[in-house]
Amino acid sequence: MNELRFLDSFFTIRYLPIPRDLLVVSLCEDYSKLKVHPDYQRAKAGDPQSALNLVLDLVWDELEKISSRFGCHSIFVSPFARETSGDNAIPQVLSEVFAFLCGASADIDLVQVTKVHHTGADPMQRLIRRPEFEGPVQVGANYVLVDDVVNFGTTLAELAHYIQLNGGLVSEIAVMVNAGRSKSLSPDRKTLSILKERFVNEIIEIFGIHIDALTANEAQYLVGFRTSNEIRDRCLKAKKENDLRIRSKGIAGLFGSENE
Repeated sequence: MNELRFLDSFFTIRYLPIPRDLLVVSLCEDYSKLKVHPDYQRAKAGDPQSALNLVLDLVWDELEKISSRFGCHSIFVSPFARETSGDNAIPQVLSEVFAFLCGASADIDLVQVTKVHHTGADPMQRLIRRPEFEGPVQVGANYVLVDDVVNFGTTLAELAHYIQLNGGLVSEIAVMVNAGRSKSLSPDRKTLSILKERFVNEIIEIFGIHIDALTANEAQYLVGFRTSNEIRDRCLKAKKENDLRIRSKGIAGLFGSENE
């Protein structure tokens, strides 16, 4: 157990779930449309003009159709790291386009302060690299979470927790592509019940996440483990794999000396 204390020692407990049964508005059906767009790689590398080109080409018509559902009092917010070169520009640009169409505002002060390098990560690598956020939240305001692609839902779950913890409301989620196995972010009650019976408090001890605050895809992944020892063993393996994966990109690993 001591070998895994790093997983929950750096973070607050995630105990506030994404509001149950909140629908994820998906603007594109096919992820391949993003990847083959000529501006995709530059947008992912942090170029806002390329991100704007991509958004306008692929989802402008759909954005115009659905913008009325959000309202002018919504605040659009995306996971982005200000002053970090190479950070994906698509989510923030998408939130600003949404805000423009709705006559609303896009938040630029609530930022992700850790780079988790989830692109290419497997489910366990995502769970052990939870992002952190900081910045002001408007108490009682309705926030629309915006991202380019949702897979496991971990980043949006952490963003939703931070907003709710600080008095904001999460009213909608909108993404370019919902690539998760489960299209809902809320786990079904049977899966939650199995996890609680099987693991009691061990999910919190290992990951710093309350079972009720798991996303549907996180919960479905963890229910595949029969014992907590299996989870711990997979965590340690994932930590080593993750370090190798991000070091291969020239980035320090989880315990590296370089800043990320």
